[in-house]
Amino acid sequence: MFSVHRVTILVLSITCYSWAAPLESTQDRVYRVLTHHPVIDGHNDFPMGVRMLLQNDVSKLNFDHDLTQEEPWASFFANHIDIPRMRKGHMGGQFWSAFVGCSAQYKDAVQKFLEQIDVIKQVVEKYPDDLMWADSAADIEMAISSGKVASLIGVESGHAIGSSLSVLRTLYSLGARYMTLTHVCNTPWADAAQVEDGYFPVRVDGLSEFGVQIVQEMNRLGMLVDLSHVSTSAMKQAIAVSSAPVIFSHSSARGVSAHSRNVPDDVLKMVAEQGGIVMVNFYACFLVDDCTNQNATVVDVVKHINHIRRLAGVDHVGIGGDYNGIDIPPVDLPDVSYYPEVFAALIEDGEFDWTDEELGKVASGNLIRVLKEVEAVRDSLQQAGQLPDNSWIPVEDLRNDTSCMSEY
Repeated sequence: MFSVHRVTILVLSITCYSWAAPLESTQDRVYRVLTHHPVIDGHNDFPMGVRMLLQNDVSKLNFDHDLTQEEPWASFFANHIDIPRMRKGHMGGQFWSAFVGCSAQYKDAVQKFLEQIDVIKQVVEKYPDDLMWADSAADIEMAISSGKVASLIGVESGHAIGSSLSVLRTLYSLGARYMTLTHVCNTPWADAAQVEDGYFPVRVDGLSEFGVQIVQEMNRLGMLVDLSHVSTSAMKQAIAVSSAPVIFSHSSARGVSAHSRNVPDDVLKMVAEQGGIVMVNFYACFLVDDCTNQNATVVDVVKHINHIRRLAGVDHVGIGGDYNGIDIPPVDLPDVSYYPEVFAALIEDGEFDWTDEELGKVASGNLIRVLKEVEAVRDSLQQAGQLPDNSWIPVEDLRNDTSCMSEY
């Protein structure tokens, strides 16, 4: 017998199938998420390229062009960004690195860092339709809501301040919103990661007392303490004495790739407890153990993000590609326009069932949250009446590195 119930079930099944919405592709989902939560990248060295190639003459810069097609950029080893590629990469914020190398330490570092801050401001001012100056979490959110890329300054290395708390405050007043405590050299008050590789001796076994004062003055100012580039001892000591969350603006996970520039597992847990963020670096030699014989890919970036999520939690991971400062990016992530591929790979990897909210946290939400918390600590300390620290570095901390200094 032909059952009426079977006919009804068949009709309902066909009807439900015909009414079902088409499945959203991974790409469409990524674009939808990044429309609301565009990528904020923790570290880009483009200003260094402007210095090297154009001698900081911004009138010669065509940042709104495809720089893969224009010299001197087309043949430059670190040609990873321009406004068209930022737009394609769904970027909503960039910490531009004010950086000069360690050879300037004890010489003219302060002057050169000021020049790099100046050139960043000029670039942002030249492209008001696409870039917007930002020095607060509120500014970042305003830029994103306006469809522009929030442009902030990160000072890469403590030798920028010439061991002076007064200069630190001056850089903050000029707009610097994080400072990396070292680069590939020790400062008189902090050890760099390379001491762990034996490239040069430990100087202060992490942070000196004056280094602690620098971290605490950064807390008072509302300046992000960036621990990329420092030794493990310096990481742990800085986290212990900081009253605000810290960041790693461009570092990956040592539990995935055993490089001294990456963050050890126990430090990842400390970052989580303190509320900070590790922004994953895309340099191949930090992503894989043998970058000479092995290509890094987006899969390796996903491994680092997932590892940090596994140990520290989804609230403590972000993106800090280090583009324009690296010579070997992942083969399938050659520049910033490929950031959406990272989020597609996270979705398709399968280790975690990423929600839209979680993807948005990695893209930008976590960094904004950390900056807001750092600003809240600043406001609390200032309301409590904490005054600027006017201490000078002890002369003995400088050792013999005073030949280019006057007495007063």
